[in-house]
Amino acid sequence: MRKIIHIDMDAFYASVEQRDFPEMRGKPVVVGGSPHSRGVVCAASYEARKFGIRSAISCYQAYKLCPDAIFTPPRFEVYKSVSKEIRRIFLEYTDLVEPLSLDEAYLDVTTNKPNLPLASTIAKEIRKKIWEGTGLTCSAGVATNKFLAKMASEKNKPNGLYVVLPGEELSFLDELPLYQFFGIGKKTYEKFQHLGFSKGKDLRLADESFLLKEFGKMGSVFYRMARGIDDREVIPFRDPKSIGVETTFTHDSEDFSYFLLTLETLAKELEGRMLKKNKKGKTLTLKVKFEDFTVKQKSITSDSVFFLADNLFQQSSNLLANVWKDNFDPPKKIRLLGLSVTNFYEKEIKGDQPSLFG
Repeated sequence: MRKIIHIDMDAFYASVEQRDFPEMRGKPVVVGGSPHSRGVVCAASYEARKFGIRSAISCYQAYKLCPDAIFTPPRFEVYKSVSKEIRRIFLEYTDLVEPLSLDEAYLDVTTNKPNLPLASTIAKEIRKKIWEGTGLTCSAGVATNKFLAKMASEKNKPNGLYVVLPGEELSFLDELPLYQFFGIGKKTYEKFQHLGFSKGKDLRLADESFLLKEFGKMGSVFYRMARGIDDREVIPFRDPKSIGVETTFTHDSEDFSYFLLTLETLAKELEGRMLKKNKKGKTLTLKVKFEDFTVKQKSITSDSVFFLADNLFQQSSNLLANVWKDNFDPPKKIRLLGLSVTNFYEKEIKGDQPSLFG
């Protein structure tokens, strides 16, 4: 039986800012763009969340919800440095650490370096060391698999610990509202409500055939969720499935020449990221977000590989021309452009020409 810990830092970016700048402590802090920019919220302190501010909403919307909030730009290099400190603490206990982001990770401590018998003891020690080493709090969930550990870490947030003991899985899940289930989003929850489901127990009592009929392949996933079944292993390193870049314009635009300049910049940045990760992909995708927040994506797959900036720029320009050609009735301005490469080629490719932008 596995012993899995899920560690989730509490409002990580905002907490780092409050730690480093005492004048922000106890106040609503929004990490992102300026309040009148087109940027989005990267993180919000718990004080800001009380006003309904959350990540991914626009900074302007956050300002309307709380005009007194402190808006501060993200310092990703600082966050990465703190994340490395936290990772070193994890590795004192196990090499089976699967990072999900800078502020979140799974740990498999079934067999651990200090030979401690209880995963809950390890979770307590890790939380204590993180606090002493970084001045930041985190929440932890302990269970027999990743899904349950993730759910448990949310139970006593912030700065809490919750343990789902073997044999208590169903009693833990049965009373949870379905909107708290990891993997059930707003629209799916609304459909569950329409079907008369509100808690985990309602889902558990449903036949798998019924769930498959209503939700397709996800029906089997929900069936297993309600029973706390999760066979996934903790994977220490996860190869990225895609590499991408994007930018949001300060003002919505319909200037095609400006779009081309933007794509040229994005292509250079994407080449740099791919070279850093030593990746080359066969599929290039252009993402376009319009002024009404609708999103259009166009992709191209090639027998050769994408990674050089000049090729990325040329192909993405063609994709954009196709999107722009269909933009009518009425024509809409663009607020965001993004590029990403997927379908990575695993073998080493020799003889590539240097970028024309080099």
